[in-house]
Parts: sequence; structure tokens; C-alpha cells
Amino acid sequence: MRFKFSKKLEIILLAVILVLGFTVRLYKINNPVADWHSWRQADTSSVSRNFVTKGFDLLHPTYQDLSNVPSGLDNPKGYRFVEFPIYNVLQAGGYELFPKLSLEEWGRLVTIIASLFSAAFLYLIVRKRFGSLPAFLTTVFFLFIPYNIYYSRTILPDPSMVAATLGGIYFFGEWLDEENKGKKFLYFILSLILTALAFLLKPYALFFTLPMVYLTFEKYELSFWKKAPLYIFAAISLIPLILWRVWMTNFPEGIPASNWLFNAGNIRFKPAYFFWIYGDRLSRLILGYFGLPFLILGFLRRYKFRDFLFVLSFVVSSFIYITVIARGNVQHDYYQILIIPSISMLLGLGAWSLLKPLQLYNKFVSYLVFVVCFGLMIFLGWYFVRDYYNINNPSIIVAGQAVDKLTPKDAKVIANYNGDTSFLYQTKRSGWASYEKPMPEMIKMGADYLVLANPTSSDMYFAKFYKIVAKTDQYIIFNLREKP
Repeated sequence: MRFKFSKKLEIILLAVILVLGFTVRLYKINNPVADWHSWRQADTSSVSRNFVTKGFDLLHPTYQDLSNVPSGLDNPKGYRFVEFPIYNVLQAGGYELFPKLSLEEWGRLVTIIASLFSAAFLYLIVRKRFGSLPAFLTTVFFLFIPYNIYYSRTILPDPSMVAATLGGIYFFGEWLDEENKGKKFLYFILSLILTALAFLLKPYALFFTLPMVYLTFEKYELSFWKKAPLYIFAAISLIPLILWRVWMTNFPEGIPASNWLFNAGNIRFKPAYFFWIYGDRLSRLILGYFGLPFLILGFLRRYKFRDFLFVLSFVVSSFIYITVIARGNVQHDYYQILIIPSISMLLGLGAWSLLKPLQLYNKFVSYLVFVVCFGLMIFLGWYFVRDYYNINNPSIIVAGQAVDKLTPKDAKVIANYNGDTSFLYQTKRSGWASYEKPMPEMIKMGADYLVLANPTSSDMYFAKFYKIVAKTDQYIIFNLREKP
């Protein structure tokens, strides 16, 4: 028996939770790019900054890092070839249209809006198969898991990929079921566009097409191979990604090394792999331990066979992804952004089971368990994530502002931060984030200034050879073109 909402009440409730989801994501939206995982955020935002300052050249995206650290090759033009820069166009385009918000605020706003679309699509996907109540519960988990709140307001393309993927799945299902030719064509086009965009935003979206595969089998069974539109859909959605990946090969210096993401150190299925993925990230960081009962109930609840296979298609997609990209998921906790929809679906369905107890349960106890587990899940999740918002080294912000004020706009800077480009990003200058070569060679490569945050007495060694432009307790800037 499905819980019935009136259409008006359903719209109001969905609008309320989306507004609340938007509101909580505004927390510290004006943070400088120096919080948790600022390195990847800085690289992403740097491409957008160059679109603003140098023009929107989508086929030749560049960023501030000129080093050989990402690709192993010297990169004097600062090429940055990873995902197709759709996200960067939205970030930079928003800033161009409305510069009262900073570039960084626009980057976060694009991600926040994408996460709200993800929530809406996830709601529609679950509602179609299970009804309104489990759809609301799924959406609440997606919007208010503290881990997901943090990452769905970061300057990363991953949340936008999630939105495009979920939109592609939703409209794909609508296309399969729709009888009206006009609507059917519209759903086909929408699903095709969103799926192609998802692949371009992050090729990992390929792992999450399994729900589409299942929906196809559910609709056509073994006769699917006779359906020409399916071949057209697969081909057209993949062509932009293939063209982009082929084009990238012309700029190897701008392609970060990525083979290590699969299984560097042979980590896959080792005890450390299970600890980090399932023990630390899933159980602690995402679920705050007390979300585990909902997750388990989501697995164990009684499904119709086809519904079980549908849910399983999301779960298996996530499992394949974290298994294949083993080292990436162990190394970076933001890689789990992609599995949050699957987790939220299980949580929502598990909570639905608890709120609709069997006769052997006491309803009051079931509701109490729900409130306690949900409350502690959010509380502990926030406890584990709250430090992610902190700026742990404010000196790089102050030093970056000083460089921007005291050096020419076209100066090239060494902002040594052991390869992390977060410091370099604050300077608004192109350059290097480490001493990748001896200083005389780096000067020949074009380095004009050296800036060090939190300088120590040993850093004064450079004062023997280069003029000090400015010095405080928080930073020191050297002009590499002038003698002391």
C-alpha cells in the first residue's frame, strides 16, 4: 500500500526540502579555495578563471599550473585536459553575467544548483516505482547527509555529472514508457543530451548506465537488440566523449596521469581497501555509523522482483565503480560523490520499511528508532565533516593577495606548496607549485617571483641571491630577476 499525498501537498513538501537543501549549502559559500580538497577545486576554478581573463576557448582549456607534476611533461602553456569544460563555462559564464558574486561563489552556486537537480531527479525516479513517501525519504537523505552537503557546494564537476546522469536515467525511463509520439521524442532527446553531457563532465558516468540497461531489459526483454533507437542512443551519447578523448591526445602535456587511479599499490581487495571504502568512508564519514540500519533495511526489505533488480542496478553500478577505480576511491574521499544517489535510495527505502513496520514491530518503537538513528546519523556526520570547511593555512590567502598586489599581472610565480596548486591559485598568476627544477632552470623557464608562506629562517637562503619584495611573518616574496 502506497502512502498517498495530494498533488498540491507533494509539490509544497518537495519545494520545502529543496529550499532547505539549498539553504544549508550556502554555509561558507564565500570561503576562499583553501578548504578540504582545495587542490582539485583550485585546478577546476583556475580553468574558469582563464576563461574569464583569456576568453572561452573550450578546445584549448588552460589553467595556472605550468608544471610537469600532473602529466610528467613540461606544460609551458598551462594546458588542462581532463573533463570537457562544461562546468567551467557555467562558472565563468555566470561570473561574466553577474560579477557581484565572486568566481568562486559562482563555482559553488553551479554545484549547488546541480545538486538540487540531482535531488529532484532522484525523487522522480524513486516516486515512479515506489511512491511518494520513499521518494521523499530518499531525497531527504540525499540533501542532508553532511558529507553530501559539503561536496555538493565544492568547485568540482562531479556533482554536475551526477545530476546529468540521474536526469538521463529518468528521461530514459520516461522515453521507454511513453506512448505519445511527441512526448516520447522529447524524452529521448532530453535523455540523450543529459547522458552525453554526463560522459563529458566525467567519463565515470559510464559506470552508472547500468540502470538504463536494466530498464531496457525490463521493457523489451531479449528482443531489445531489434530496437534501432537504442543503438542510435548509445552511439550519439558516446560520440562527443570519444571525440574529446581523441582531441586530448594532441596535448599530452595537459593530460594528468590517471593510470594510478585504478589499482596503484595493488590496493584492490586488500584489507586496507575494505577499511577505507567500507569501514571509514561509507560507515563513518557518509553514514555516521547510525545510518547503517537504514542501509541494511534497504537491502533486506521485501521487494517485487523487478523492483529489486532496479534497485540492484544502482547498487551494482556503484560497486563496480569503486572496485574498478579502487585507488582513486581510497585516495580521495570526494570520489564517493558518485555513489551517494545509490546510497540515498537504499537509505530511503530502508527508512520506509521502518516507518511501515510489520505486525511484529511496535509502531512507536519503529518511529523512535527512525528518529534516533536519523538524528545521530546527521549529528555524527556533521561532526566528521565540519572541519572540511576550515581554512587550515590562512597564510596562503594573505600571501596570494600580496603577490596579486605587488607583482605585474603577467608575472610567473613559484608558489611552493609541495605541488599543491591551492597556494598558486591565490596569487592569480601562472606558475609552479613546487621546486620542480633547480632555481636557475626555473628562471630560464620564465619564473619571475618566488613566494613562500609561513617562512622559516632557512628560507632566507634565497635572500643571498634574490631581492626581497615584501616580508612578513606570514609570507616572503622574492624577485627572481633582481639581485639583493
